[in-house]
Amino acid sequence: MPDELRVVVVDDHSIFRSGLRADLDGVSIVDEADDVASAVARIERHQPDVVLLDVHLPGGDDPSVPGGEEVLRRAVPLAPETRFLALSVSDAAEDVVRVIRAGARGYITKGTSGAEVSHAVHRVAEGDAVFSPRLAGFVLDAFGAVAGETAEATDELDRLSVREQEVMRLIARGYAYKEVASELFISPKTVETHMSAVLRKLQLSSRHELTVWATERRLL
Repeated sequence: MPDELRVVVVDDHSIFRSGLRADLDGVSIVDEADDVASAVARIERHQPDVVLLDVHLPGGDDPSVPGGEEVLRRAVPLAPETRFLALSVSDAAEDVVRVIRAGARGYITKGTSGAEVSHAVHRVAEGDAVFSPRLAGFVLDAFGAVAGETAEATDELDRLSVREQEVMRLIARGYAYKEVASELFISPKTVETHMSAVLRKLQLSSRHELTVWATERRLL
C-alpha cells in the first residue's frame, strides 16, 4: 500500500479542522495551524505533501493582504516540494486570483464534501490544478481579465506539434497523465514525453506555469 499523503491543515476554526480530520481519506494530518505565523513555521518544519489553506487567515502583517496569500508568499520558498490547496468560503474573483498567483495549485470552496476534498488533495499532490466545478470557468475568465488583452500565441504554438498542442491543452486544464492518455488513446509514458517537449519548447518549468501560460493566452 502506498504511504498516506502528509497534510497540514491551516484554518482558524477548530471545528472545521476537526471535521477535516474525520472526513479526509488516504491522508495523514501531521499538524494544524490557525494563523499566519504558526502556519509558516509548521509547514517549514514538516515539509508536508499538501497544505489545505484557508484564504482569510488572521495574523498577517498587512491587513490588505489575505492571510492565506501571505502564508503562500512566505512558505512556498521554504517548502518547495509542498503543494498548496486553498479551501475557503469565499468564491470572490480577487481571492481566487491572488492565491493562485501566489502559488496555490487549486481552490475549492468549503461546501465541498469530504470525499471531494480528499480527491482534490490527491490530485494536487500529483501536480494537477484543481478547482471547484462552479469556479473552473470563472477562474479561466478571471485570469484572462487580469492578463488584459489576449497575447499573441501563434509563434509559440508553432513550436509545438499537433499532438503536443493536444497534450498541452489537457494538461493545462488539470488532467492527470493517465486521463490524457485515455483521452488521446496513447500511453502515459508517451504523454510524459510530449509534456517534457512542451515545457522545453515553451521554456516553462512546471505544470503550474503551463496552466498560467495557456490561460493568459486563452488557449483552454
